Amino acid sequence: MLEAGIKGRKEIYVTKDNTARAMCSGATEVFATPAMIALMECTARESIQDFLDEGCSTVGTAVNVKHVSASPVGMKITCETELLKVDGRALTFSVKAFDEKGLIGEGEHERFIIFIDKFQAKADAKLSN
Repeated sequence: MLEAGIKGRKEIYVTKDNTARAMCSGATEVFATPAMIALMECTARESIQDFLDEGCSTVGTAVNVKHVSASPVGMKITCETELLKVDGRALTFSVKAFDEKGLIGEGEHERFIIFIDKFQAKADAKLSN
């Protein structure tokens, strides 16, 4: 059953591919904000996927996070999420990211439960209009 309190956790390492320089979000060789946000979205999505009906998934609809500390190449990044609220098909998560020295980012992330086939068909229909 999908309900508040479900937690997620995922770990990755900072590599040259997920730095601010590589992702065009800055000029430095540190963990990029877009990479941190992607990790937060992925962790939240994976944390609740097993609780959804077959043929359903979620899409991100809002992200409100602060990136408060830089992490160099080679550091391990850990993301932790917690489902705070379920409002019909709308989901709200607390998201936090840490490197080996402490908190690097935190905030809230919203996702929406979708029916995969219906969602894809609606998006694909834009090509024919």
